[in-house]
Amino acid sequence: MTRWGILATGHIAARFAEDLRLVPGAELVAVGSRSAETAERFAQRHGVPRAYASWADLAADAEVDVIYVATPHAAHHEAALTCLTAGRPALVEKPFTLDLATSTELIDTARAAGVFLMEAMWMRCNPLIRRVCQLVAEGAIGTLTAVRADFGVAGPFPPDHRMRARQLGGGALLDLGVYPISLAHLLLGAPQHVRSWAKLGPEGTDENTGLIFGYDTGAVATLSCSMVGATGLTASIIGSTGRIDLPEPFFRPDGFTLHRADAEPETVTEELAGSGYQYEAIEVQRCLAAGLTESPLVPHSTTLEIMGLLDDIRAQIGVSYL
Repeated sequence: MTRWGILATGHIAARFAEDLRLVPGAELVAVGSRSAETAERFAQRHGVPRAYASWADLAADAEVDVIYVATPHAAHHEAALTCLTAGRPALVEKPFTLDLATSTELIDTARAAGVFLMEAMWMRCNPLIRRVCQLVAEGAIGTLTAVRADFGVAGPFPPDHRMRARQLGGGALLDLGVYPISLAHLLLGAPQHVRSWAKLGPEGTDENTGLIFGYDTGAVATLSCSMVGATGLTASIIGSTGRIDLPEPFFRPDGFTLHRADAEPETVTEELAGSGYQYEAIEVQRCLAAGLTESPLVPHSTTLEIMGLLDDIRAQIGVSYL
């Protein structure tokens, strides 16, 4: 049995708690918050036996095997560091932190302590996304030439919403853009050339952002994210002999369609239970049981490369969280 703690009590924490019920061998035993009231309310709602009014108290619980950090972006670094310094393995919501420097510090801390640490990029653990990657690796669509993906929501967000708060890592890039960027990275690796443009809001956060990645192989990725317009949330992976289309939402698909030259399209579907967070929990438990300190599905190197990309993009579009 793997005993889980959840650090934070918001919407994502609640969805993770529900999906944890679908994970064999998982038990949610504790929750921590900066407020006793919110921790106790969450514990009652989700049947959690222990509620803590501080992150440190949760991390100090020796009967917790791993902690899921579900705070807003700006608190990921402090929360994860609290877990790691207590020797507690952690699964940290994406984006890992606000920048490469703080992400590097967390990973260095985990490595020095020999403690498991993983970014909660749940898309990379999704069984259908993994099947798509397998098909691409097997040459089902030939040599990869392009990836296209978008993630936009309509909003509007009120002035006091975290999505518009610069100090909280607001804007489309970290919250939404990390998904198309991660998909492109998963399939094509780190780009050699990055071009980006964004419309900034009055708070200095990006509202509408477009990205082009170029690769020395000749491949390109065209990506976008927005908090001022709902996009189709779809993606296409294009190769020299075919294409794979991912439906809405591409980061949690219930199927995909494989197009190949001189062949009828093939649609693969799979009914996925829950919200999709259970697959990252399953991966964490697999790694812990194997004595691993990082996941091969979401390795530290990938987290650092993507955080570096996000830093480069922010420098190009003029967004700072300081």
